[in-house]
Amino acid sequence: MSDTRPPLPPFDLDGALAKVQAAEDAWNTRDPHRVALAYTEDSVWRNRDVFLTGRAEIVGFLTAKWERELDYALRKSLWSFGGNRIAVRFQYEWHDAGGRWFRSYGNELWEFAGNGLMCRREASINDMPIEEAERRHFGPRPADKRGKGHDFPLA
Repeated sequence: MSDTRPPLPPFDLDGALAKVQAAEDAWNTRDPHRVALAYTEDSVWRNRDVFLTGRAEIVGFLTAKWERELDYALRKSLWSFGGNRIAVRFQYEWHDAGGRWFRSYGNELWEFAGNGLMCRREASINDMPIEEAERRHFGPRPADKRGKGHDFPLA
């Protein structure tokens, strides 16, 4: 895999939207190794109350996450961008081993190295129990909705 991941900073609107869609696509694979390749070798993360450094820790974290969060389906939406930084909001739905469904809401701050790999990710996330009938995200985003801005309700 190349050490360069276009689009590269500084981001314009099209580049920022492409980065957000690429992240959503990768995370929806639920493949920790594939996802980790979008980050620098020494990437620093804050995810809720967990602090990580480097791809190996990212892979371990994501492996455990997707063993716990079953049938995970994510939507990301561009919030803002400038220079080498992007802010997103997101929602994802999942269920636990007991069949209880949740919708997780969050915000992420991303910082990119010059080669387009993410060197810093900070995520604040809250989980809300939902009934299975309340689900609104089923698998990857439909083709006609890809690369769009804010296309999901807040609540």
